[in-house]
Amino acid sequence: MNDVIASCERLSLTLAARAPEAERRRRLHPETIDEAADAGLFSMLVPTRHGGGGLGLDSLAECTRILAHGCPAAAWTLSFLVMHNWLVARFPEETVEELFADRPWVLAPAPLNPSGTATPVDGGYRVTGRWEWATGVEHADWVLVHALVDEPGTFSTRFVLLPRDEIDVVDVWHTSGMRATGSNTVVIRDRFVPAGRSIGRAQLMDAAAPVQGDAMSALPVVAVLALVAAAPALGAAEAAVELFRQRLSERVLAYTLGEKQADQPAARVRLATALSEVRAARAVWERALSQISDAAMTAEPTVRDRMAARLAAASTVRLSRQAISTVCDGSGASIYMVESTLQRLQRDVEVLKGHVIFDWDRCAELAGRIELGLEPSMTDMV
Repeated sequence: MNDVIASCERLSLTLAARAPEAERRRRLHPETIDEAADAGLFSMLVPTRHGGGGLGLDSLAECTRILAHGCPAAAWTLSFLVMHNWLVARFPEETVEELFADRPWVLAPAPLNPSGTATPVDGGYRVTGRWEWATGVEHADWVLVHALVDEPGTFSTRFVLLPRDEIDVVDVWHTSGMRATGSNTVVIRDRFVPAGRSIGRAQLMDAAAPVQGDAMSALPVVAVLALVAAAPALGAAEAAVELFRQRLSERVLAYTLGEKQADQPAARVRLATALSEVRAARAVWERALSQISDAAMTAEPTVRDRMAARLAAASTVRLSRQAISTVCDGSGASIYMVESTLQRLQRDVEVLKGHVIFDWDRCAELAGRIELGLEPSMTDMV
């Protein structure tokens, strides 16, 4: 774990330097993908039996937080591509061996909303649909999508894998923040997918029994997705507070006789407030990571365990946004120049919070429902 953390600390500096270009390109620089591969990121969660690192949630979460100090959009993209190798490793053994024949990882974006159909045919499925927000699709060699099984009298969904050359990408990702994620739309038009390249929703998304050499096997996907996806917001908030600390000691206030902002008691209060907010966000996040991991080690995490992780993730993003707003509100107009890192961090987190898993109203209502002993519906993400 120490090696991969050290690699991410170095890569974070590179991501910071490349962030303006990545934002203009609306995708990561190819060298960033190569460097992440060389650092062993994409294979870090792949079970050791398939040649991967077999590392766990703590490693992935911490790597993502550190990478976000340099660029939240890059941290988001890289962490999703890492997580998706964990998902691919849950497919049937012969499929995993096929995909990992040359290297123990693939680049497979995975829009999870079941917005397409999979029609059963002899030997597999014919898949058609349109999936939004395929983060990292510009770097893909495979694509993993979620589809409703078109079979009269039943309701089920399956995940299916297709090579990149069998899908179309629609360039829709023109956003104010998180631009470097390149989260464009995937379109599939009546493509055949062999049965072995598909897997039922429960088999992919639910926790399984612990497996030696696979530290992630017992973890439920939604809880992992929520907590890891919150890490770029937390890392961005930590970076923003540190930038504000540096700015205070240097900034001379306009319409004064050379007064430094650090000499104002209110500025020192604002710094302490932001530190309190970001430390609270990190404490909530780290406790949730520990709790879901502990629950998975002793028994299958309950609905309440899984919901607690999702609520903590949404809280982490909420507190991180608050910390960034605290420092930006006290930083003057110049931080909104296009070359300012603070404004990019703020824009990225404002867009990041729009992910459905962080929708505070929906998340909090569901958490309250479960706390009252009521069951979630079949479409709730828990």
